[in-house]
Amino acid sequence: MKTIKNIISKSMTRAGSSLRVLEGMGFALLLLALPFIASSCSDDDKSTPASVLTISQNGTNITELNLSLGESTVMLSVNTDGNWTASVPDADTTWVHITPHAGYGWEVAKGDTANRMSFVKLKVDFNQSPARTSAITFKAGGLEQIVAINQKGISGNDPIESVWTMVQKLKLGYNLGNTLESSHDTVTQSSWFHPKGPGDWRTWETCWGQPVTTPEIIQAIVNQGFNIIRVPVSWFPHIDGDWSQSDNWTINEEWMSRVEEVVKMVTDAGAYCILNVMHDVGAHDPSRIDNQCWLTADPDKYEANTKIYQKLWQQIATRFRNYDDKLIFESFNEILDKNYSWTAPAAGNDAYKVINKLQQDFVNVVRNTGGNNEYRNLAITTYAATGNTDAPLKDLVLPQDTHENHIYLSIHSYDPYNFCSNNAGKNDDGTEYDYNIKVFNDDCKAEIDAVFARLKNRTYELGIPFIFGEFGAIDEGKEMAERVKYATYLGSKFKEYNTTGLWWMGLLNRSAGTWYEDAIVSALFEAMK
Repeated sequence: MKTIKNIISKSMTRAGSSLRVLEGMGFALLLLALPFIASSCSDDDKSTPASVLTISQNGTNITELNLSLGESTVMLSVNTDGNWTASVPDADTTWVHITPHAGYGWEVAKGDTANRMSFVKLKVDFNQSPARTSAITFKAGGLEQIVAINQKGISGNDPIESVWTMVQKLKLGYNLGNTLESSHDTVTQSSWFHPKGPGDWRTWETCWGQPVTTPEIIQAIVNQGFNIIRVPVSWFPHIDGDWSQSDNWTINEEWMSRVEEVVKMVTDAGAYCILNVMHDVGAHDPSRIDNQCWLTADPDKYEANTKIYQKLWQQIATRFRNYDDKLIFESFNEILDKNYSWTAPAAGNDAYKVINKLQQDFVNVVRNTGGNNEYRNLAITTYAATGNTDAPLKDLVLPQDTHENHIYLSIHSYDPYNFCSNNAGKNDDGTEYDYNIKVFNDDCKAEIDAVFARLKNRTYELGIPFIFGEFGAIDEGKEMAERVKYATYLGSKFKEYNTTGLWWMGLLNRSAGTWYEDAIVSALFEAMK
């Protein structure tokens, strides 16, 4: 810098005294610039050319991302010891978003891989057009890494909207519980409820305490803002004949017609309707000798059970094959293993293989009935419909389908269980227990957060969306203020994850036509705004 000053000074002297003022101004400007020049030189002196540049996702190096057509958010790790930049072609910035666009590398010599990582958040918008591609270009020093982005799109030939479009349209849902899935024990009469009546569909529909479903009841639910209603149905009491002597397993026509009446009430009200197989799966009551919960994830019974299961869905799907995309089929409710255990088996258990085979059978049978069923949106689920542990999700296999983007995952979440449900009573020895959580606190939120994170990670891998087919703080013995906190938090999580859930009944007194838990309803919808 001293040499530069001397040169300027000498030049100014030769130019005469008239330039002395300019000398002072030039030197002053030079002094102002020196800190920036020095800083630049200092940074250049300290930095070294990047010796490594890799991009990873969840610890695995990648050069390509294959994404579903739904909105996706992905965290990418940038591993380099140099300063780096990331860029997307200008033409694609309307749907590919990254942040940040630049960062600092770390010294490889430190040997701590974690400290050499920078992160880029990638967000890809929902694609309502054909498949599209783009790329992110990462640069560090003279090194370059390109990560290709391949996003699936919508086929122009689908008469049924994709599951991604459907989930995007959903607000909140309601389960029409204790209605068409109700089933009393007609063999031993040992059921907890002994209905009286003509023995037709009205007896079955009302035997668990709910009134006969009417268009007015459905409209009341829709008028509150719920735009998807799940209609659980138990089919086993309504399969004619002796199961052991028959290979027809024909659904009683009167019952099928009643199911269709209720489905039409829902779709005529403009809502989506989920139709499923309910208490044909679940925990068998040992006091019953009928066919309750006949369908299990038992490898020894798969061959026999799938014949009945496929015949069941063949009849249901044929009956409803001309319904539009407002009707959704769900494989089954909460399927358990041969021991009827609510505790999910360890990873690799044969029960998971049976579930995967049954759900592939479900997809195949529905598709083969033709009509709109070729494209109809279908729901699959996990062991016990749970999302609160890893194995049921990790061992879940996405069924092969004739057309992409028409399968989604439905799980049930009453988490934390001791808050959402009543877990108090008496032990066999007469002592009392009470495990109830009575305050909705940060620990409750953390448990819910873990469920959402687990679901997001697995459905991202499968390339499908998810919803909560059942959820709710359904223990009405808890304080309403705490249940409202739960509802508010679940609503906010649905919004965060671009999904929704269906509350398990309650809220509405269907007999009186009045909403008795409207504070919960308001909290849910307010949080979803």
